[in-house]
Amino acid sequence: MNTKKSVLLACIILAIFSLLLFIIFGENGLADLHLLKIERDNLSKQNAELAKQNLDLYREIVRLKSDPKYLESVARKELGVVGKDELIFKLKDQRKGEN
Repeated sequence: MNTKKSVLLACIILAIFSLLLFIIFGENGLADLHLLKIERDNLSKQNAELAKQNLDLYREIVRLKSDPKYLESVARKELGVVGKDELIFKLKDQRKGEN
């Protein structure tokens, strides 16, 4: 009877140990849960950064629509737009010819 109890106890311990290993390392176990939490945190940070970028872009759109001077300055800088009575002078760089 003593050997039957020890075999039964060993089987129960083995079953509990196997179940514990499955819970920790199995599919959808604690290890996967930890990785999913890290991924969720990274996605939350990316989401916050994108929300900030969206807000900045929205503010720039509103400013471009409502502020003609800002629109003019952006057009001059990014598109090279010139005013009606303005002249463009292109000067050659004299330093290139010097030895």
